[in-house]
Formats: sequence, C-alpha cells, structure tokens
Amino acid sequence: MSSAKNSHADIKPLCHSVTECMDEYFRTLNGHAPKTLNLYDTVLEQVEPPLLRATLEYCEGNQSRAAELLGLNRATLRKKLTQYKIKPALGR
Repeated sequence: MSSAKNSHADIKPLCHSVTECMDEYFRTLNGHAPKTLNLYDTVLEQVEPPLLRATLEYCEGNQSRAAELLGLNRATLRKKLTQYKIKPALGR
C-alpha cells in the first residue's frame, strides 16, 4: 500500500496552476492591454518549452517515451525540440 505522500489525490491539477498564473498575469496588467493581441499563441510559446524539458527529464532523455507521454509522435516531438532549441539528450 502506498503512503499518503505518493497519492495522486495530493497532486494539484495543472489547471489550478494555470488559473493562478493567468490571474496573476491579468492582475499585473492593471487594466492595460497586453503587449500581444495573440495571447493564446503567447501562452503556448511560454508553456511548451518547459513542458517538453520537464517531460524529457522525467523520461530520462528517452524521446520515444516522452513523445508517448505527451501524446505526440516522435517526429513532432523532434520538430518542437528543434523549434525551441532544446537539446534532446538531456531535455535542457
């Protein structure tokens, strides 16, 4: 039996973290318009690289495992790694 520390019930859903970050972002704008009018792409550009790095690190650099975990095919993962200039061996 696993301990309470290892329980998935203790893991905060990612949507909570995203909500907190977006709330803080809009608070810091203080009523002003964002510098970009394409907020969706801006968020993806900010979120995707650390997602790829963290997943590669979790998968110990194994791109096949990382792609599977991300729900991508390996070619798409490699394209994204190149796009963001992420070294695939270490994910950093």
